[in-house]
Amino acid sequence: MKTALVFGGTRFFGVNLIEALIDEGVSVTVATRQNSSDPFGDKVERLKVDRFDEASVRSAVKGREWDVVFDQLCFSSDDAAIIQNALEGKMKRYVFTSTLSVYDYGARMSEKVFDPYSYDLKMVDKQEVTYQEGKRQAEAYFFQKASFPVVAMRIPIVLGEEDYTERLHHYVRSAKEEKMVYFPNPDAEMCFVHQREAGNFLSWIAKTDFTGPVNVCANGYITMKQLMTLIENKTGQAIKITTEQQLESPYAIAETWTLSNEKATKLGYQFTDLEEWLPELIDYLAK
Repeated sequence: MKTALVFGGTRFFGVNLIEALIDEGVSVTVATRQNSSDPFGDKVERLKVDRFDEASVRSAVKGREWDVVFDQLCFSSDDAAIIQNALEGKMKRYVFTSTLSVYDYGARMSEKVFDPYSYDLKMVDKQEVTYQEGKRQAEAYFFQKASFPVVAMRIPIVLGEEDYTERLHHYVRSAKEEKMVYFPNPDAEMCFVHQREAGNFLSWIAKTDFTGPVNVCANGYITMKQLMTLIENKTGQAIKITTEQQLESPYAIAETWTLSNEKATKLGYQFTDLEEWLPELIDYLAK
């Protein structure tokens, strides 16, 4: 891989992806609406484009080719069709960010639990369906219709110092402010991935011959009760959990919802251990 086009790489793990590509000597083109700044200076080329407008994408990529296209901004089959129509013949591989949400609740789920190759494909806009259904339809489109090799990285909630969603920070802040937190099932387990790992994996998988969906998460799982105990230890504040009063709660899952990363591990990727970096991250947020 010598050249790469990245849709949506100016924040969170998109930044980590571009940093990894730059470190490997890849010539990177960043495609955004250019409504926000990025930290890359003269290390990247920039294209101004509306990812969700096919005419805009066609105009931006006219006369250009890349070895790999990375896409953080594909949320429906309509979005997927824009890539097929505008970039066919202009890339060797396409890698996009999918999600744990293509699965319903379950423990240690493998990729075969959701099969995009046989899923009923419907052309939908992301505004017409749920986030889950939009991502399912995006995968179905690519694996049933695309004329180029596709990888779908299925990831759980991404954590990190630059997490603009502040979902984990919500619980740290609640502890420090002595606020009650809500979980319908405190014993439900979740898996996570660090933003650096998500970015590094995208860069890594693009250099392999793998195609298809692949789960990505750190090794290890944690219940919501254990997560709150960890936050208590780092903040020095006791946390009172309610299972009845439905308060704002980003991780309020009713059942265990975790991935198996066995396939990616067998491909040769070495994942970090959740227990090694999660306490340090919570400590950072607490300070």
